[in-house]
Amino acid sequence: MNLSVHPVSRLHGEITVPGDKSITHRALLFGSLSKGPSRVKGFLDGGDCRATMDCLRALGVKIEQTGADELVVHGPGLHGWQEPEDVLHCVRSGTTMRLLAGLLAGQDFFSVLTGEAQLRRRPMDRIVQPLQQMGARITGRQGGKLPPLSIVGTSLRGIEYTLPVASAQVKSCILLAGLYAEGTTTVIEPAPSRDHTERMLRARGVSLESRGRTHILRGPVLADLVRLDTVVPGDFSSAAFFLVGALLLPGSEVLLRRINTNPTRTGLLEALKSMGASFSLLDERDEGGEPVADLLVRAQPLHGTEVGGDLVPRMIDEFPIFALAATQAQGFTRVRDAAELRVKESDRIATIVEALRALGARIEARPDGFDIEGPTPLRGALVDSHGDHRLAMTLAIAGLLAKGETSVAHAESIADSFPGFEERLHLLTEGAWP
Repeated sequence: MNLSVHPVSRLHGEITVPGDKSITHRALLFGSLSKGPSRVKGFLDGGDCRATMDCLRALGVKIEQTGADELVVHGPGLHGWQEPEDVLHCVRSGTTMRLLAGLLAGQDFFSVLTGEAQLRRRPMDRIVQPLQQMGARITGRQGGKLPPLSIVGTSLRGIEYTLPVASAQVKSCILLAGLYAEGTTTVIEPAPSRDHTERMLRARGVSLESRGRTHILRGPVLADLVRLDTVVPGDFSSAAFFLVGALLLPGSEVLLRRINTNPTRTGLLEALKSMGASFSLLDERDEGGEPVADLLVRAQPLHGTEVGGDLVPRMIDEFPIFALAATQAQGFTRVRDAAELRVKESDRIATIVEALRALGARIEARPDGFDIEGPTPLRGALVDSHGDHRLAMTLAIAGLLAKGETSVAHAESIADSFPGFEERLHLLTEGAWP
């Protein structure tokens, strides 16, 4: 599917965005590890979270949709999953595969995790190696480097493991395996990554201690997780596209309602502040253990900046839209320490550079990031998102700024994380559509 976008004068209005993807995944998984019904309100009804839902159903977990944005997970408990009759298909969701692998390693049955070609290219040795150190019987293609993953559940033991790269998915995989492991499981991060797993496990009664970047879980956990209902806040990563669009289009003003402002997720705000941007966080509050606020954004001029170090994992999903912001900022912007972008849904360094160059941007790839010189007028073109949902939405926002029509190829991937993206563009734009 190609998405055609035309230039507009501004963005104006207020919207909500779909529920947080990371929290939806975890609410489904943790609900299945408790006994009885857990409600998940405001869940993200996107392709990635549907993959988690379908895998859980294949493991014998009953999940029913009781409203437009509400699910009930009827959890069978920590040891209530059943051996699946077929392979577990994670579609394109790396979160589904990596978190499930940690939980399946400690079961008493055989399972196989696979997915579409895009997912089967993503590295899995980063979870296979620590799980094997815990005693897991897990392997995959090329010695465990790539999916599909074959898992024979067995007894596990706790380990101390230092992550080579800050990754919430790998951290979560090891901690979830630790629920079934004898002894202490300790995970040490090189830099902070999103902490939804830690917050949600503690809320469900798991003894999990975090000391800075060190996370300690004492297992095995004998009691089923405490049954809790979850209200899922708006996904900051989804809000980021409209946030940047409003910054860049003169005269824009956008209010984004009920956005998750967890500091492990909002590194983009810090990067944009270093470019001269300011934001208003309104009605800040706590909902279900997560900080939430309404985010007011107005158009502002930006200047170049440098991004690297500990900031990178806290904005890892926002680099495509950040790169677009940098094309319109005065001066040079440099991104370093972001080699992880090369193993996301696409090689995001290569695909960002290719697509923004096609629109007229001055951008150069580096092994662990990119350099951008701005501001650059953009011109409409046919651009390929390579089936990467975040790149597709970035290019749609770029089309609002560009002269002439922009056509984004393979835009159907947007539904992986943001069903209703086009409708929200309609609500905020003037004259964007023919």
